[in-house]
Amino acid sequence: MAGIFKAYDIRGIVPEQIDPARAGRIGRAIGQWLQGGEVLVSHDMRTHSPALAEALMEGIRDSGCDVCFVGLAATPMNYWANVNYGVAGSVSVTASHNPGQYNGFKISRKAAVPVGYDTGIAEIERLVMDWEAASSVPPPVAARGKMRRIEGALDAYMDAMVAHLVPIKRPLKIAVDCANAMGGHFMGGLFERRPELTPVPLFWELDGSFPNHEADPLKAENLVPVSEAVRAQGCDFGAALDGDADRCMFVDETGQSIASDLLTALLAENVLHRHPGATILYDLRSSKIVPETVQTLGGTAVRGRVGHAFMKALMREKGAQFGGELSGHYYFAECANTDSGLMALITVINRLQEDTRPLSAQVAPLRRYHCTGEVNFRVSDTGAVLAALEDRYGKAGGQTDHLDGLTVTFADWWFNVRPSNTEPLLRLNLEADTADVMKARLAEVKTAIEAGA
Repeated sequence: MAGIFKAYDIRGIVPEQIDPARAGRIGRAIGQWLQGGEVLVSHDMRTHSPALAEALMEGIRDSGCDVCFVGLAATPMNYWANVNYGVAGSVSVTASHNPGQYNGFKISRKAAVPVGYDTGIAEIERLVMDWEAASSVPPPVAARGKMRRIEGALDAYMDAMVAHLVPIKRPLKIAVDCANAMGGHFMGGLFERRPELTPVPLFWELDGSFPNHEADPLKAENLVPVSEAVRAQGCDFGAALDGDADRCMFVDETGQSIASDLLTALLAENVLHRHPGATILYDLRSSKIVPETVQTLGGTAVRGRVGHAFMKALMREKGAQFGGELSGHYYFAECANTDSGLMALITVINRLQEDTRPLSAQVAPLRRYHCTGEVNFRVSDTGAVLAALEDRYGKAGGQTDHLDGLTVTFADWWFNVRPSNTEPLLRLNLEADTADVMKARLAEVKTAIEAGA
């Protein structure tokens, strides 16, 4: 079992790490941890998802909790349904962007509040591990939970989401790559409801084997199809969703990719126009153009830890209206403070109704600084490396903080180094005012890390 209980969810290979029997134990543990109420369950398009969802629901019912099943659904729809149907918690059976042999469970409490390792997954892990060690699970409670199935949830969800679109005064052609994953489940509904928008569909057919490319738009190679389609079809922009559709990456009308921190800064203008003085979140890997833009527009910029569970908690704590992560997660107060690839797409459409300039022209002023992107390192002792970096750059006059790993800031450059929450890696992000400074500092910090600092 070791390794499947992550910082943000439960995830592993099927059937070696997760099979129906184990899914049943996880369901029983989730129900016992929630201590009653109704749990909403949905699943993605992976071939093993229906069987895992069925076993999970039986385990939940064995604990005495009721189950509300909405069937096939993207993770953001699971969050919406959690709130809309007023349940005590919800589980999305998905492995997000991971390859087809993976599956897992994203867990939320009432009102779509995320459950991370420190807020519930550790207790679920303890229960499951104890039962596995004893080769025994407690018998079902005397009054097993009830089961109900909801029909029509997808149409209700799409009606609610499309209501966020402003009137379409400017027809748009949009290439959308769903990577044969969950975006294809609802994307047709968006364009059917707004025929002024013309889609160029890429891989909308659901196929958990991901026959065309990985459902991870953060990898540059996975943006090639949508970039090529934008150029070939004369689209206004392109979008590519991840496996469970809670992330979305964008390309402009030339096919050039738009880094998510730049889009966070761009969309912050829309949000602040509707909510003057609003709080906007950004993860600490983001370009400093984000807080500069938000502050210039009269908003409050708040820097957060990397990871959707942390960002969602911060959205609630700060009463934020919007937030963005470098990974393509965008968070919306209108979506119960959760992340939604569809809502991000709708927000870009809205912006292009209000500002008719090409998307590339709107993003261009934000390309002011020079960043490395994320650079990964395998080191034997992450703690020692971080301590040595802090000692070295602190003595050199850098301002340091430990919000997530180590961030060091100088007048014309900064970097963050943090242990990955999902892999045994140390991740570096570095930005500078000029390309020359960025290259020189990257070489310097890279050498320090590889030498054990």
